[in-house]
Amino acid sequence: MLRRHLSKEIPVMSVIEIHVISFGYLHDAPPPAHLTLDLRRHFNDPDVNPTLRYMTAEDLPVRAAVLATPGIQELIAGAAAVVDAYDSGPQDAPLTIAVGCAGGRHRAATVARVLARRLGKTGVPVHLTHRDLPKPVVERTAIGDAVTPAHA
Repeated sequence: MLRRHLSKEIPVMSVIEIHVISFGYLHDAPPPAHLTLDLRRHFNDPDVNPTLRYMTAEDLPVRAAVLATPGIQELIAGAAAVVDAYDSGPQDAPLTIAVGCAGGRHRAATVARVLARRLGKTGVPVHLTHRDLPKPVVERTAIGDAVTPAHA
């Protein structure tokens, strides 16, 4: 994960800081990013569980449900590997990773949190932003389109 030095004499720090942003597609367009992870179609949505629906990634049951979803751990590891590829580049620059799901309260916020924590262990400054975590649950149709906020 993020090679910090090729030798003791020549530091290599292509990625100088990392911004990880979680968001919900139903609230607004994705933020600009070098890498965007779209969790909507391939990973279980805790929103369908009435017990978890009004919770967020701040709640342990939501985080446990998301992190137990098949493929999520591999996705996080894969995203970290992509960051390594950016870190190999010749130019020093910040890197932005956007993680999105339908509402931005469960899957995206959990994955962003875990990814930011993992990347933070490299010594590169990591800034985590949850754009839509505090927003209300969005009522949806059967195909996932937004109808109205559940709590106005």
